[in-house]
Amino acid sequence: MHKENWDDLRYVLAVAETGTVSAAARQLGVNHATVLRRIAAFEERHGAPVFQRSGQGYTLRADRLRMLDAAREVENAVLAVGRLIRGAEAPLRGDVRITSTDTFCHAILPSIMAEIQAGAPELRLTLLCSNDHLDLSRLHADIAVRPSPELRDGLVGQVAAHLGVAVYAAPGAPDRWLGVAGALTRSRAGEWVKQKMHAGDVAGAADSFIVLREMAAQGLGRSVLPCCLGDPDPRLVRLGDVVPEPSVEIWVASHEDLADVPRIAAVRRMLVDGLAKRAGVLSGAPGAVGAGSG
Repeated sequence: MHKENWDDLRYVLAVAETGTVSAAARQLGVNHATVLRRIAAFEERHGAPVFQRSGQGYTLRADRLRMLDAAREVENAVLAVGRLIRGAEAPLRGDVRITSTDTFCHAILPSIMAEIQAGAPELRLTLLCSNDHLDLSRLHADIAVRPSPELRDGLVGQVAAHLGVAVYAAPGAPDRWLGVAGALTRSRAGEWVKQKMHAGDVAGAADSFIVLREMAAQGLGRSVLPCCLGDPDPRLVRLGDVVPEPSVEIWVASHEDLADVPRIAAVRRMLVDGLAKRAGVLSGAPGAVGAGSG
């Protein structure tokens, strides 16, 4: 009795399903000669041809059709074993890189990461702080947590909460605006600020909401800030209600090629849950304080 393994059968299955050696080689990521050699070895080992060769390609012999069904069953079994192993182990261990804005990296995500690692201590989470969008397709990060009206092409994710903003100032601060610069000018809040400001009203600007909060706290002027930064700060007062128009969706997303990797999918779900628990703080709802708690 001949011993078989999946590596032998997958060459036979690939040629049977594609009809040509070249197509099978492309599907398997090997060269043409490797496929020919493996098929020839398989047929020699069993002492009989498996395929009929013709100018149109390779056709499975009629008396070998049941073998194709068996090979497909083996493929399904091998893939199922892999899914079970990944499902049992991968979500609980390994490296996951998360990218987000400095606001989220400072005020929101560390406490969520602590909750995640308390339940999955073998996960190693890296937090990459950038107000620019990192290119997930180049593997700069595995998961992005971003306020954005929509997802970029090639990303898969869901909305976890909404980010509310309001205008804040230190008591007694001059009636002047602090503006936005850099990547913040492309945000919905940044666009709103530009519409409200006049050249003579501008006291300064920054490319970070955390820096703008510090400038406002020093009495330099009023600034639009995410409520999760402004509300907990005792040095600031909110001037009016949450600004409805700049409110924006908070996405938790991965590149589509990484979306189903078990540990990444698991961390993405936990991030969504953690953000949803903090929805009131993030939106600036009345009475919602303590951005670091659930």
